[in-house]
Formats: sequence, structure tokens, C-alpha cells
Amino acid sequence: MNALEPRKRAKVIAIIAVLEEQGPTLPFPYSSQIEGKLRELRTHYGQDQYRVLYYGAVDRTFVLLHAFVKRTKQTPAGDVKVAKERMNGSVTQKQKRRER
Repeated sequence: MNALEPRKRAKVIAIIAVLEEQGPTLPFPYSSQIEGKLRELRTHYGQDQYRVLYYGAVDRTFVLLHAFVKRTKQTPAGDVKVAKERMNGSVTQKQKRRER
């Protein structure tokens, strides 16, 4: 996100703030399910479509996993794979912390 120009970054940050305010009831078109617990935040700036993949953790937090500019109709499999790997790592870390 740091690579985005300020106005575009502001749009992405704004949708993250909406998620924070409205929580898991955030409806389409702002959020949609990708697969299992994996969801996407959706926003745009001009012609550019921005997505932030995230999940709701059991400790009632949202974990932002991966952000990208969406250029195709389908969410690219590579971006979903990155998010899933990060989600699995996050879940493992949270479990280890609870066990201590």
C-alpha cells in the first residue's frame, strides 16, 4: 500500500476503516467471500479496482493478509494463494500465543 499514490492509498484505508466500524456485517459491494473464512474488501479509484484479502480471527479481530490491484474478472489464484498461506501462518501464530 505504501507504493500507492496518496489518493489511492486513502481509498484503501477508507474501506479498511469501514470494516473496522461495521465489522463482520459489512455487506456487498464493500466485502465479499472468497473461500472459507477468506474474504475481500473491495474499493476502486477511477478504473483501478483494489482488493484487500482478510479474515476474521477467533479473537474478534480482522487480519489483513494481502492487497492488490485487480485487473481481471476473477480474483487471481496467485493472490488467493498468498493470502491463504499468510492466513495459515497467522492462525498458527495465534494458537502458539494462546498455548503460552
